[in-house]
Amino acid sequence: MINALFRWSLLRKFCATVQHEGLAHALEKARIYTTMIWRGTGRSAVSSIASDVPEQGGHYLTGTWRMLAQSDAFHVTRAPAVQSRRRKIALIGDLNLPQCRKYRVEQLAQFWRGRNVEVVFAHYQDVPRCVHALQDTTHLMEYRLTATAETTMYRYEARRLRLPVLYDLDDPLFSVSAYEGYCNMKVVGPALQAQFVAQAPGYLDMMNGADIVSVSTPALAQHAAFYCPRPIYLRRNFADQSTLKSGQQAMALAMKKRAGSAQFRVAFASGSQGHEADFDVIRDDVIAFLDGADTRVLVLLGHFDKSRLPAALRARVEVHEFSGYASYLHHLAQTDCAIMPLADDMFNRCKSAARVLDAAAVGVPAIVGSVSDMAQVVVPETTGVIADGAGAWCAALNRLAHDKSATRAMGRAARKAVETRWSGKAMPHMIAPELLDWVQG
Repeated sequence: MINALFRWSLLRKFCATVQHEGLAHALEKARIYTTMIWRGTGRSAVSSIASDVPEQGGHYLTGTWRMLAQSDAFHVTRAPAVQSRRRKIALIGDLNLPQCRKYRVEQLAQFWRGRNVEVVFAHYQDVPRCVHALQDTTHLMEYRLTATAETTMYRYEARRLRLPVLYDLDDPLFSVSAYEGYCNMKVVGPALQAQFVAQAPGYLDMMNGADIVSVSTPALAQHAAFYCPRPIYLRRNFADQSTLKSGQQAMALAMKKRAGSAQFRVAFASGSQGHEADFDVIRDDVIAFLDGADTRVLVLLGHFDKSRLPAALRARVEVHEFSGYASYLHHLAQTDCAIMPLADDMFNRCKSAARVLDAAAVGVPAIVGSVSDMAQVVVPETTGVIADGAGAWCAALNRLAHDKSATRAMGRAARKAVETRWSGKAMPHMIAPELLDWVQG
């Protein structure tokens, strides 16, 4: 058991989780995994294959390549997608961030499976599973990968197998200029910022080595074009069937729980560290709004350092740490509206509208600013509100709080819009036709 728990790959994964989600979440995941190992249920499905192979990371395939080369069997003469009508995508990614995994991996798998394209996905540090996935696939998609011994090995194997390669990204992780102006970095500290900047060339290497690139917003596509000469296409995030179903259930529970409540609850969700800087943009507006009535409540969902709030505000907030997507939707559905401010910098301008989709899935209207792709998803005064400038957020909140009936109607309109326009349909504003042709053509 000791050997199973203290493998180098698991230690690196633990460190990555600490970096992205914080120490508390990393320890909780470690506790769950340790319990599974103790009960004998946490073994990989490929453990029997891996047990005979020393853990070698990027050298995992070296012996196989040498044997194939010595046997004059190294090169594949025709690409699998050419010689077969079947389509199968191997999606290898960094799956450590739950929200990223949901929006860029799991929902994409669902999208393609709905079009008779088989999809298998694996975390890039699960070397046996990734290598196995490559062997009978026709396309490789890489999500959020930087250049490491493992990822360059997968890329080498993909080229040997003549697989077309797509690189997918939803944040400008390759961009030194975006990181240097990113307001959230001031919250997480200079050491972490320096670490992100140091990793940026590795992401760009992976982008430039792929055949094509897909990103989540038009602004990110435009910014990526400064760095990457490859064709760059849009694949927006959307609300998949699982989200819509979970949202419907959360709405039903919220309706019973909140019937007759005099409170007006405002949600601020934070999926990662550093979003306190975004909240600071509208902090005075929120304080002014809460001061307007004792029945007004600010609900913080996910990562948020309460010590950064003014003392007068700390006692007036309700906090729910992130503990799973269903739980997040449940708490979000208990609110009347969601606020989504972003500090104006290049990193944030590339952000998607994922949080607007989450709110709409549970019938909650969103108040957004003009930074990021959020304003493209909101229909002003119909499914939400676009607020810009000092005082605009407080005015919007007051307007929604004074007419709760109209606010609920706005939430229902947001839910309808997410079902019809922002669900997983192959429409040009959701996914570039070139990406459909890349797989199906």
